Amino acid sequence: MCNMTFEETCGGISSERMESVSKAIEEILSSALPQGCVTAGVYEAAKSLNADPDNVVLCLLATDEEHAGDVALQIHFTLIQAFCCENDINIVRVSNMRRLAEILGESQPGGEPEDLHCVLVTNPPSTSWKDPALGKVNTFCKDCRCLDQWLPVINLPDR
Repeated sequence: MCNMTFEETCGGISSERMESVSKAIEEILSSALPQGCVTAGVYEAAKSLNADPDNVVLCLLATDEEHAGDVALQIHFTLIQAFCCENDINIVRVSNMRRLAEILGESQPGGEPEDLHCVLVTNPPSTSWKDPALGKVNTFCKDCRCLDQWLPVINLPDR
């Protein structure tokens, strides 16, 4: 059963809901980061998915205008998406990689930029994670699938 209003069913997802989900993603990342539950980078994410897919609670695929035409990156995304779908891992495409880097504390002037094209959030080692923000994103992903939007896109607004 889908948890959609009439407006959402007829016209897609409302902008208010998109903003709410964007904030929830920021909350998830901010709380997961100090717990060591964030894996960044396409290669690192693939290793983590291969090692323990049941521990992954969310996959974020990020790109910007500069990398939009990168065929190799799109192939990696396709493979990661297929693996996540097969293992019931929610996936969200995020735009604004600069904001993603700020949230993850990866903005180091003059340093080598971190690969943030794929970011995984995993359960903390000791317990299963029951974060309300994670619940909001999971419900959003489920509702998007009801609209045949298997890879919802969320913009992380500048702050």
